[in-house]
Amino acid sequence: MYHIGRINELQILKEIEYGLLLGEAGNSILLPRRFVEDQHLVGDAIEVFVCYDSEDRLVATTQTPLIAVGEAAILKVKDLTQVGAFLDWGLDKDLFLPFSEQTSELKIGESVVVYCYVDKSDRISASMRLDRYLDKTSHDFKEGQKVSLVVAGKTELGFKVVVDRTHWGILYSDETFQRLEYGSETVGFLKKIRPDGKLDVTLTQPGHQAAVEDVGPRILALLAEEGGTLKITDKTDPEIIYRLFGVSKKKFKMALGGLYKAKKIQIGDNEIKLAVSPAEDPLKPQTKT
Repeated sequence: MYHIGRINELQILKEIEYGLLLGEAGNSILLPRRFVEDQHLVGDAIEVFVCYDSEDRLVATTQTPLIAVGEAAILKVKDLTQVGAFLDWGLDKDLFLPFSEQTSELKIGESVVVYCYVDKSDRISASMRLDRYLDKTSHDFKEGQKVSLVVAGKTELGFKVVVDRTHWGILYSDETFQRLEYGSETVGFLKKIRPDGKLDVTLTQPGHQAAVEDVGPRILALLAEEGGTLKITDKTDPEIIYRLFGVSKKKFKMALGGLYKAKKIQIGDNEIKLAVSPAEDPLKPQTKT
C-alpha cells in the first residue's frame, strides 16, 4: 500500500516497457522510465514520492518535493488562474492552491506559507488556511528541542510560527532580536510546552549551561580580536547584543556571568576585559607550570 502525497518505501515488482512497477501485486504504481536508474533492481526497496503526472495519472517519482501532505512550508506562486494558483513545489506538475483556500490576493513570484493536503477527490492541494489543519495530530516534542520555524503571522504577543512544518508555535516579541516577517525561515528551540499542548519557542537555546557553552566562546573570541577589551556590558542595548552575538540580552548576561565565575573575564562599569593576555588562547584552559 502507498500513500498519496508522501514519501513511500516501495518494493520493485517488475520492469515493464514504461518503467518499473512498485508496491504490491494488485496495488502497484508506475515509476516512469525517465526516473529509473541502473542500480534499481527487481526485489529492491526504494524511496519514491507518490503524486499525479501532467495527465493526472497517479505515478511514483524519485524527485524530492519541497512539501508533503501533512506539512506546511513556504512556496513560490508560479501561475494564477480563475480557479486558483499553482505553486512551485519542486516537481514537474505544480501544486494547486484553490481560490477558496486563499486568504489574500496573490501575485506571481510571491512566496506564501501553505499546508499540503489531499482533498475529497484524492487531489493533492495546498491551503493558506493553516488553522484548519495545523495541530490536528499529537506531537512528541520536548522542551529545549531544536526545531525549524516558518513565520506565518503576527499577533499582539509576537509571531505565529509553524514548528517543524506541523504545529503552531508562538515566538514572543521580547524573545526576538532579529528582523522577521511573513515567510521568514529560521531555527529555534522549544521554550515551553503548555498544558494545552501549545508551543512557546525561542531563537536561542534555553538554559544557563547552554548560554555559557554556546555564547561564551563567541564573547571570548571577539574580545581576543579586539585586543582584550570590548565596550559592552550587561547594560548594553539588546539590539547591539543580538547584532554581535545573535542572542537575547538575557542569554548574553548568563554567558557573562559564567565567564566571570570561571575567571576568564573582568567586568567593569563600561567594558569587559579578558582576564588573560589576548596573545593567549582564551578558549583553552590555561596550563599551570
